[in-house]
Amino acid sequence: MEVNRILQADVLDIIFDGRNKDYGAYDLRRTYNRRLLRALGGSAFLLLSLVLGYTLSNLHGNGKVEKPETTTVDLTAVLPPQKNDPLPPPPPRPRAVQPQVATIPFTKPLIVPNTEEIKKEEKPPEQTELDNSRIGTTRMEGVGDIGTPSPPVSGTGTGVVDAPKQTEAEPDIFTKVEIESMYPGDTPAWQRYLNKNFRYPEEAINETIQGTVIVKFIVDKEGNVSDVEAISGPETGGLREEAVRVIKKSGKWKPAIQNGRPVKSYKSQPIIFKLDS
Repeated sequence: MEVNRILQADVLDIIFDGRNKDYGAYDLRRTYNRRLLRALGGSAFLLLSLVLGYTLSNLHGNGKVEKPETTTVDLTAVLPPQKNDPLPPPPPRPRAVQPQVATIPFTKPLIVPNTEEIKKEEKPPEQTELDNSRIGTTRMEGVGDIGTPSPPVSGTGTGVVDAPKQTEAEPDIFTKVEIESMYPGDTPAWQRYLNKNFRYPEEAINETIQGTVIVKFIVDKEGNVSDVEAISGPETGGLREEAVRVIKKSGKWKPAIQNGRPVKSYKSQPIIFKLDS
């Protein structure tokens, strides 16, 4: 653009100088003000139309808006009346009627020289009658006795009360118990004790004496050992003496249990003597 035309030219002409003005951007910017005025004019016309229509509608209706008619309904009148009448009592349960059981009067034994002189009413009832009847004071017809509980028998009775039966006294030392006495820790602990304290007699080793010695002793309620005695086994070689010594040195045992409590009892403990081959 020439220098003498810059001061008189529009801003758009300066910006788009030497460019393609037919592309569209130039035309949009050139007609922007005109389009803006058209949009504002249209908006003003629409707003004016709304205001004018609202004013005319108020003038036609005197400016009053009629309220819709409403009707008030009382809902309490619709509910049924509540009654607090108490519930009727339940009907009584029917009582079971016990059937009358046939009874036969008790016949006292009567000793007579001739059975032909016994009257009919004095004869004892037959066994077939007793199977389905009960012994009573009078003869009554009824159903057979099928286990129906009988009424209490009237009378004073003998008035004798049996003395309570004495139970068998427990022995001081039990020979048979529910749980026998044992060494504390059971078999593993007993084996460890023997390995630690047992000494094979030299006499028995020299004479190759071996076998099983059964030692009988007493274990009281506290587990104390007493009356230790060897009752079987080799009589020579000192095996019995060694078995008795080991038992006496074993300390306290677990006492035997009878009826859930500890008791004093006999104990038979075998000890095996065996030489290594």
